[in-house]
Amino acid sequence: MIAHIKGIPEEYGEDYVVIDCGGVGYSISMPLNEIEKVKKQGGRVKIYTYHYVREDQMGLYGFLDKEALSMFKMLINVSGVGPKAALSMLSSISPSNMILAIITGDDKTLSKAQGIGKKLAQRIILELKDKFKDYSFLPEDEETTGNIDQTGEAMGALMSLGYTRQEAASVLGKVDKTKSIEEIVKDALKLLMKG
Repeated sequence: MIAHIKGIPEEYGEDYVVIDCGGVGYSISMPLNEIEKVKKQGGRVKIYTYHYVREDQMGLYGFLDKEALSMFKMLINVSGVGPKAALSMLSSISPSNMILAIITGDDKTLSKAQGIGKKLAQRIILELKDKFKDYSFLPEDEETTGNIDQTGEAMGALMSLGYTRQEAASVLGKVDKTKSIEEIVKDALKLLMKG
């Protein structure tokens, strides 16, 4: 099993990158957004890989971080989700947003990915929901630790008011987290009251 590859990107395709590693070119299928990151990064890159082997198919799939790789492995273990469908999902939804969608049962977000219909999205939720019941949700678009701390505090405040982690996570993904904690909690509570 190939755990990761370090090398220089030599060629870019629509859904793959060829990495030169010690004179050998590895063709690695990747999500589209990750291919763009590799292009921007330039120079030597490290790609975490999964070597997919079946009777009729073999391929090398790669990701820039272990969270995306882990999500890919979980997705391909869901019946009906192959590596292409998993890559399609990871091209359109970040791992943390996908986890949030699974926790909250949001099949609309999951079915935004090409090739993922409502039934398959519901199967993914059903089969993976339990794996994330203890997941500590912090949205990945929080760039400053201040915002991450505020989100965590707002999550704690909502849970202390009797809401579940899933309920709190679903509304915290929709509110403006640049506000004060009090305002974040107020906005979240308004959404919870509506729902």
